[in-house]
Amino acid sequence: MKRRVLFLCVTNSCRSQMAEGFLKAMGGGQFEVFSAGVKATSVHPLAKRVMSESGIDISGQESRTVAEFSGQEFDFTITLCGQGSKSVCPVFPGKVGNRLHWDFLDPAEAEGTEEDRLEVFRNVRNQIEARLREFVKEAKKAG
Repeated sequence: MKRRVLFLCVTNSCRSQMAEGFLKAMGGGQFEVFSAGVKATSVHPLAKRVMSESGIDISGQESRTVAEFSGQEFDFTITLCGQGSKSVCPVFPGKVGNRLHWDFLDPAEAEGTEEDRLEVFRNVRNQIEARLREFVKEAKKAG
């Protein structure tokens, strides 16, 4: 039986989208994966670009709101908001087995040249990937 995972961040444009893409790719079919935010925007072009560099295409993913998942149950909700976020991280009010929080900087707030901003996106991408590798390893141990 697949475990249901919902990644949450403010606008569902970067961190939660990257996490969704990674877990779909590395989960070996053992997860049903979704992402959402307080408000729906669009998947950030730099998130698409840095994920493509890792061999993962998130261009078909859509930005969604937490409300779209109302009434559903999840084994995990994982918030990805950093301490410095300008907005409040969403909370999923439905039935959840495990609520986790992973503190990641919002790369959409990066400033500077495009290369400077890409470096921030790459760093956050790499941090999310490392955390998800551990998450998948622990999930396999748990059965």
